[in-house]
Amino acid sequence: MHVPLRPLRILRSLLFNSRTVAPQRRRRSAAAMRLVQFRRHGDRDDVIRVGVEQGEGRGVVDLRAFDPSTPATVRELLELGDAGLEAAQRALTSGQCVVERSHIRLLSPVSSPEKVVCVGMNYRDHCLEQNAPIPKEPLIFSKFPCAIAGPYDDITLPAESQEVDWEVELAFVIGRQGRRIKEEDALSHVAGFTVANDVSARDWQMRNGGQWLLGKTFDSFCPLGPALVTTDAVKDPHNLGIRCLVNGEAVQSSNTGQMIFKTAALIAWVSKFVTLAPGDVFLTGTPPGVGFFRKPPVFLKKGDVVECRIDQLGSIINKVV
Repeated sequence: MHVPLRPLRILRSLLFNSRTVAPQRRRRSAAAMRLVQFRRHGDRDDVIRVGVEQGEGRGVVDLRAFDPSTPATVRELLELGDAGLEAAQRALTSGQCVVERSHIRLLSPVSSPEKVVCVGMNYRDHCLEQNAPIPKEPLIFSKFPCAIAGPYDDITLPAESQEVDWEVELAFVIGRQGRRIKEEDALSHVAGFTVANDVSARDWQMRNGGQWLLGKTFDSFCPLGPALVTTDAVKDPHNLGIRCLVNGEAVQSSNTGQMIFKTAALIAWVSKFVTLAPGDVFLTGTPPGVGFFRKPPVFLKKGDVVECRIDQLGSIINKVV
C-alpha cells in the first residue's frame, strides 16, 4: 500500500514536529540498523510490517507495534528522510515490541520501488571471464518491480526458458530524491545495502533484438534481502566478500572491490537521465562464475537451492521450483 502524499505530510508533522530536512544534503543514518519488512504468522497475505533487526538473525522490533503511526513500508519510511530513520532507531533502542524470528516471515526489505536499476558487465573479473573489454561507461538495464521476491522465497522456472542462471549482486537502495547528483554528493542519497540475485533467462537475454529486459524480469527473478543494512553499518561497501552457492557448492566468489563503476559513480550517471526516488533499487553487477560461461554451460533446474552471500549484509536462500 502506498500512503498518499497529503497523509504522509500530516504524519511527518505529527510525529516529527515538522522538522525540515536540508534539501541539499541529507546526512547519513543516525545509527547502524538492519531494516526489514516482514509478515507475522497468521497475517493476511497483503500485510507488510516494518521492523529493525536486533542483530543479524535475531529478533525484530515491530515499528508499528511500538508506534502505530509509523509508515507501512520501508519505502514510506525512507520518504520521511532522517526523521523516519531516527524513529526506527528510537524503537530499536527501546528494546520493546520484539518479535521472535520463528514467528515471522521475512519479505523483501523494499517492496514496490519506483525503479529497479541494473548494471551489466560491472566486475573486472567477470569481463575477463568472457574475454570482454572493460566498459567505458555503465551498461544500464532494468527489471520490473514485480520481479522482486523475498530473501527465502522460491525462484520459479518459467516454461518459456530453458536457460535460467544465477547472479549474486550487491544492491543499494536510494534514500533521498535527486536529479543530476554530483558524484561527491552521491553517497548521501544512499539509504543502505542489501543482497540480490539477478536471476537471468539467458535464452531470452540473447534474443528479442538484444534487449535484456525480458530475460531479466520474469516473476521471482529478483530475490532481495535479508535486510536493508544502513550505510553506517557497512564499513566499506566496495571491499566485501561476495559469493554464490548452488546446492552448497561455491560457484561465484569475489570481492566488491572488483566493481568497475562503484556506488557514487552509478548514482551520478543514472541521475543524469532520471530522477532517483526513495526506495529505488540498484543492482550493481555480478562477479565471474555464472552458469552461462561454464564449459559446458550449467543452468538452474527444479530442486536446486541458490544461496547468495555478502559480508556484513547476510545471505538469501532461494529454492528453484
